[in-house]
Amino acid sequence: MAPKKDPKAAPAKKAEPAKPAAAAPAPAPAPAPAPAPEPAPAPAAAPAVDLSAVKVEFSGDQLEDYREAFGLFDRVGDNKVAYNQIADIMRALGQNPTNKEVSKILGNPSADDMANKRIEFEAFLPMLQTIINSPNKAGYEDYVEGLRVFDKEGNGTVMGAELRIVLSTLGEKMTEAEIDALMQGQEDENGCVNYEAFVKHIMSV
Repeated sequence: MAPKKDPKAAPAKKAEPAKPAAAAPAPAPAPAPAPAPEPAPAPAAAPAVDLSAVKVEFSGDQLEDYREAFGLFDRVGDNKVAYNQIADIMRALGQNPTNKEVSKILGNPSADDMANKRIEFEAFLPMLQTIINSPNKAGYEDYVEGLRVFDKEGNGTVMGAELRIVLSTLGEKMTEAEIDALMQGQEDENGCVNYEAFVKHIMSV
């Protein structure tokens, strides 16, 4: 026999349709990227020198010497030298330009241009003339100050032997014969040189 139904039993609830799951909240829009800061303006480069306005005032003998020195730096054989050799050539010719001065004369070139661009002798001459005409050339006090660092006793003299080493190794290196000629009569009985008198001497030669 089928079991009797309990009249008190609660009627079975109808299955309620499942509520749709609450939709996940839409992700908040990503914040817009902050605008990139504007690059800082590059420092203004020193204006290039107008070489076309430079009057070249070299004698024929000077031009011959300069051309010979220029040729020593021509490693390719095209009668030109690289931009990065200009300062060295000028120093070999007795000038002492700063790298900044040379860069300004060359038109403030990039590092790549310094290594790869080349220049011929005729274009080099007004550059050399500009450096020679520069008012920033070292004077008497600069030379004296430079030698003072070798004055160990602080008495206004330097050892002649030490001065010879300086002349043969720094800047425009001099030959032994040139140094002997320059030092003639400059050393006292102790082998010392009054460097202020020496600077006056070399600036008058």
